[in-house]
Amino acid sequence: MADPKTENPIRKPGGTNRGDPPLVLGLETSCDETAVAVVDGAGHVRAHHVLSQVQAHADYGGVVPEVAARQHIQHLDGLIRKTLDDAKIGFDALDAIAATSGPGLIGGLIVGVMTAKAMAAATGLPFIAVNHLEGHALSARLTEEIAFPYLLVLMSGGHCQILAVEGVGRYRRYGSTIDDAAGEAFDKTAKLLGLGYPGGPAVEREAGRGNPDRFKLPRPLMGTPGCDFSFSGLKTAVRQTAEALVAEKGAMDTADRADLCAGFQAAVTDCLADRVGHAVARFQEDYPDFRAKPAPLVVAGGVAANTAIRRRLTDVATSAHMVFHAPPLEYCTDNGAMIAWAGVEILKTDPARDDMAVGARPRWPLDDRAPARIGSGKKGVKA
Repeated sequence: MADPKTENPIRKPGGTNRGDPPLVLGLETSCDETAVAVVDGAGHVRAHHVLSQVQAHADYGGVVPEVAARQHIQHLDGLIRKTLDDAKIGFDALDAIAATSGPGLIGGLIVGVMTAKAMAAATGLPFIAVNHLEGHALSARLTEEIAFPYLLVLMSGGHCQILAVEGVGRYRRYGSTIDDAAGEAFDKTAKLLGLGYPGGPAVEREAGRGNPDRFKLPRPLMGTPGCDFSFSGLKTAVRQTAEALVAEKGAMDTADRADLCAGFQAAVTDCLADRVGHAVARFQEDYPDFRAKPAPLVVAGGVAANTAIRRRLTDVATSAHMVFHAPPLEYCTDNGAMIAWAGVEILKTDPARDDMAVGARPRWPLDDRAPARIGSGKKGVKA
């Protein structure tokens, strides 16, 4: 990494010269939310805003990368100004500017990274490149005192993995999806059943009205060794069941949709509980000190907002004498507060950090030592 002091004499080191906890501005533009926040080193969210792009993508049934990038360009500057105004600070009060630099949609990432770098260059502040997954991984520590190490279940639209979190930037992957992520399966099920976008909350609402036992859906990999996930076969079974209903009745009714959603959600929840149970056993072997005291089980990412999944994984934690933790719902889905907080955590471990030489990257695994599960081409390893 280039030394910012030699490349730009106006740049100052990360952290703070005032003796106060560092104050960081965070930008999140990796997918379809434009989000900005200001967070301090004590975990106080001074201001945060998330501008949803749901309406912009609703007609397409999913996120269109080009549309998402244009929305970020259109709204990011105004959202930064509003966030700073709400926090009642200017750039002179900040200690760093953090932005999601990957993984994600490259167009959106470039918007956030280049905006953050421009502000950093103009103000002399350090730029912190944040891994989007690390933002999720550390998000529970924003609102709770959770010591390292802890077991993390990270579930979002593009990622589903279990990791041991040993510290900032230190992750050991126990398992990952070998095909679809849990959130992706929720979204595709919603699209198949005509429930609209975003799919996860729509499926959960329908599942709450349905009978999970009506349809016998598979539980891929459940009961097998290891901690990896697979949801592609379950998604296919949902499609085949829906097609059979249409062939039999001519159309699906509201009860059919609710029951199918309930069965799908129950299958996902069973699979997650099974794989997390295996990961708990491995974690307790790797970190034997936790055999005598409760260890943290942290669930993060957009799918962590699902009430049924939270409830089931809470039971898994209790059975294993672990303590369940999850971020508040507003910090489960993509948001700027988790990126600003990750910037704070990074500055605390590396006060001289400055990532002006780091660019946007569509793929960026948390554990880059683990073998690839999905994608290992010229863009790098996806998971």
